[in-house]
Amino acid sequence: MRRLVFALIALLLCGFCVPAAVAAPGRARTETVLATGWRFHLGDVAGAAAPDFDDSSWTPVSLPHTWNAADGSDGGGDYRRDVGWYRTRVAVPAGDRRVFLQFDGANLVTDVYVGGRRAGRHEGGYSGFRFDITGLARPGQTVPVAVAVDNRKTADVAPLDGDFTLFGGLYRDVRLITTDPVHVDALDYGGPGVTVRQKALTAAAADLSVTTRVSNDTAVTRRIPVRTLVRDAARRVVAVSAGAVTVEPGRTVPVTTALRVIRPHRWNGVRDPYLYSVTAEAGGDAVTVPLGLRTFAADPDRGFFLNGVPYPLHGVNTQLPSRPDRGAAVPDADIDADYRLIAELGANALRMAHYQHSPREYELADRLGLVVWTEVPLVGFVTDSPAFTANASAQAHELVRQNANHPSVAMWGLGNEQYVSSPAANAVLAAVQDVFRADDPDRLTTYAHCCLSDADALAGHADLTGYNRYYGWYLPGADNLGKWADELHRADPARRISVSEYGAGASVRQHEQHPVPPVPGGHWHPEEYQAEVAEASWRAIEARPYLWGSFVWVMFDFASDGRNEGDRPGINDKGLVTDDRVTRKDAYYWYQANWSDRPVLHITSARDTVRTTATTDVKVYAGTAPVSLSVNGVPLGTRVPSGHIAVWAGVTLRPGPNVVRAVSFEDGHPHTDTVTWTRQP
Repeated sequence: MRRLVFALIALLLCGFCVPAAVAAPGRARTETVLATGWRFHLGDVAGAAAPDFDDSSWTPVSLPHTWNAADGSDGGGDYRRDVGWYRTRVAVPAGDRRVFLQFDGANLVTDVYVGGRRAGRHEGGYSGFRFDITGLARPGQTVPVAVAVDNRKTADVAPLDGDFTLFGGLYRDVRLITTDPVHVDALDYGGPGVTVRQKALTAAAADLSVTTRVSNDTAVTRRIPVRTLVRDAARRVVAVSAGAVTVEPGRTVPVTTALRVIRPHRWNGVRDPYLYSVTAEAGGDAVTVPLGLRTFAADPDRGFFLNGVPYPLHGVNTQLPSRPDRGAAVPDADIDADYRLIAELGANALRMAHYQHSPREYELADRLGLVVWTEVPLVGFVTDSPAFTANASAQAHELVRQNANHPSVAMWGLGNEQYVSSPAANAVLAAVQDVFRADDPDRLTTYAHCCLSDADALAGHADLTGYNRYYGWYLPGADNLGKWADELHRADPARRISVSEYGAGASVRQHEQHPVPPVPGGHWHPEEYQAEVAEASWRAIEARPYLWGSFVWVMFDFASDGRNEGDRPGINDKGLVTDDRVTRKDAYYWYQANWSDRPVLHITSARDTVRTTATTDVKVYAGTAPVSLSVNGVPLGTRVPSGHIAVWAGVTLRPGPNVVRAVSFEDGHPHTDTVTWTRQP
């Protein structure tokens, strides 16, 4: 019976096939990171793609690399946007292999040459891409590779610009991938060639549909064995299917198979981010992708649901992981550190603004249980041209094909803040929505709207709508956020809405007790004001369950070279953490007290170390346990936090240093925070 079933599956997979050779098992896929041995020159160079070009005077660099590490955040908006050339030599494995170059991200337009011949061109700075270089690289030999990266503004490539630095260069990893001539497709918009769709999910079973794109790059028709395995978190096989497909030479055939997982363990957000994996084998090749079993939905009155249970999304926006000394060219260790800070904050959701993020980030979101909104780089303006629409659509295809298997991804984003509601802008958003619907009909789509009427047509293309609303910063009164949301909800009760951006700037070097609203574009951004905006904003959001999500702008201060505000130019200082990741601002602890299960105890204004007044209010962010305060060893009483805030008003400071100490007990364990404030006459 088992043989009969296998034969029937094979017949269904191959259809009415011509006789074919059976693909023999081959060698496994290899992947090598090409981090060292590169030389770099900033500026266009005639003939730099030639195989015998002399690059000995160029600068040795390792990847990831950007030429804007120094000037991308120094202000003035004059960071170098130009062509940068990279050259290296790549050893091609011997044998009958397919050879691919993979770029995880290169900003903005990239031309690749192998052995002096063009391997391909990619337009878009944030999605990954691959080129098949098999015909350009002889097996067993070393071949020169030249890459030209151009981060200048290009009319037909998104984004046209943005309130962020477009770091030029090979700022993410480059890899050499080899496979057998019979393999899982490596050229499906840079995706894995394997797509898993969850067709049904109950407590009893999860029904899956797995599509594997099988490529035959040999000279003859092949009958190719195809096997698909689902493994649980302990690597035990819990579902398997097997068959075969006949593929003509030079063709790629999608093979879809059904599998069932019995008694599935759900991916349940930060509470239980349980991960399966799916491995698709074609001939001698194999590709493994993540699998998380979950359902999600958004209701206009009750907000977001995960696995049928209300799950209000509260989180942060993130930009490119970056550091002041390296720009966006950061290693995985830095990305991991960023996500530890996000997890410690207690966020359960993440908006990866304003473009596709690195593969590492989606992997970490899967593991941490963060619900992700990720979007294409349609920011500010579009070009009214078929070429621009085609480019936006291509980047939407890349976003989906590369990330559709990540359970963390719940929403595809159409873009952010189109400033003009033109026919062209609406047409581009509609085109991207069509791509998302065709490539992935299972997920929700959304859009971050701003600066026009709330009911503008731009806000109506996606399933869900996010609104960037900076009450207390660009708009008057942080307390007005709730009023705005209520009015919009009453006016359009069927619209599913979120707050996609909110927040305020903050310098950890500038302080003001009881601050007045600062000028957003000015040079005075006291840390205390950001915290007050955070307090008022979160209270308004928490009280409105119809908001399916809210996302603080932004998790980390980041490079925006055109800005000149706060305590230094070139930085958007709305982060909850400084760009060097050294200092968590007061607002970070406010959200942590509200969102996390950690025993938070934080005396605010800790960095306002020099005081000129005889008295001050002491405000502490805390959990729910009583907090005791002392100044210079003198007890000042105990407060039970109200809404995670405990306040001691009019505390006297003596001349000279004053040691302020807060103590609370959580689960029987003491927690303390201590600051020293010096009163000067």
